[in-house]
Amino acid sequence: MKLFECQACGQPLYFENTRCESCARTLGYLPQEAALSALEPSRGAWRALAAPERLFRFCANAEHDACNWLIDEAQPQRFCVACSHNRTVPDLSNPTNLARWRRIEMAKRRLFYTLMRLGLPLRTRAVDPQGLAFDFLADPDEGPSPRILTGHQDGLITLNIAEADDAERERRRHSMGEPYRTLLGHFRHEVGHYYWTVLVEEAGHLEAFRTVFGDEREDYGEALKRHYASGPRAGWQNEYVSAYAGSHPWEDWAETWAHYLHIVDTLETASAFSMRVRPRIGLGEELSAEIDFDPHHNVSLNRLVAAWLPLTFAVNSLNRSMGQPDLYPFVLSPAVIGKLAFIHERIHDGAGDASRGSGHGVLHAVIDRLRRPVGPMQDG
Repeated sequence: MKLFECQACGQPLYFENTRCESCARTLGYLPQEAALSALEPSRGAWRALAAPERLFRFCANAEHDACNWLIDEAQPQRFCVACSHNRTVPDLSNPTNLARWRRIEMAKRRLFYTLMRLGLPLRTRAVDPQGLAFDFLADPDEGPSPRILTGHQDGLITLNIAEADDAERERRRHSMGEPYRTLLGHFRHEVGHYYWTVLVEEAGHLEAFRTVFGDEREDYGEALKRHYASGPRAGWQNEYVSAYAGSHPWEDWAETWAHYLHIVDTLETASAFSMRVRPRIGLGEELSAEIDFDPHHNVSLNRLVAAWLPLTFAVNSLNRSMGQPDLYPFVLSPAVIGKLAFIHERIHDGAGDASRGSGHGVLHAVIDRLRRPVGPMQDG
């Protein structure tokens, strides 16, 4: 995520802000410009200081305090580019549902920020019957109806809104033995299934995918049953980014895809702060990184990972100093980096050599140095 500032007074802003705390101007996000803009009322609409030549109005979901994205006043649609993918929202007359849905939309907008910055295709159901769509559903209050399961099928992502409750999400994380579980992580994982169809199956890269991730024709239901009955496969840490990734090639892709989006978004934030990592230890030169590039465009996978490993070592160390769990409780093995490279190439297919890279070579020394330090803290 980039940094934002008020065009009127220079106040630093968060992506989610709707009002400048310094000059009290209304704020709105311009998705095409990737800019959070101070606004001025004009002829029943809004003039954005970041794009003063046009007039805008807010997405219809702004009336629920659930969206701060803008739509060009000349366009007919009621919903912004992110909200237009919603198929079902919960009963908003229920205050609990409304509060949870607002948190979900906040995470979803961060997802769409990255998808748009990467230039990934975003097809709605109005354009494609299997386009990207979201059902945000609540568990039934009573009766025999089954609980809502978060998942993906044919472009439709279903999310149980209970995941927006921090305590419930933490309970589920512990019950499933996961080191990490967030709303944004859910979105990044589930949208990975959608982009497997778009960037692998439809784009004709199935054989290459099978070489890297395995054969997705393995029975998916049986693979998940085996995973939950017997636990993760032995030695999964050497081949997969998470235990769940080892359950089936589709889940391996989705888990690795989510981590790719974690990396890109976090590195952009680090770049916006002009961050440099130079550990004051004997091996500090080998574990240093200067994050001064846009991770979305014209950068090799080698460069992404060479910056990511020292950065996560640093932020994990900071978290431990605060008595907190590791911010990034994962280890990227050479095999996982090779899978990240495959995803990187699918995203930047045709972008040229500057945006490619095998993920190996010069990274081996950094990986070997950081394999132990970046490991997750043990639960006590």
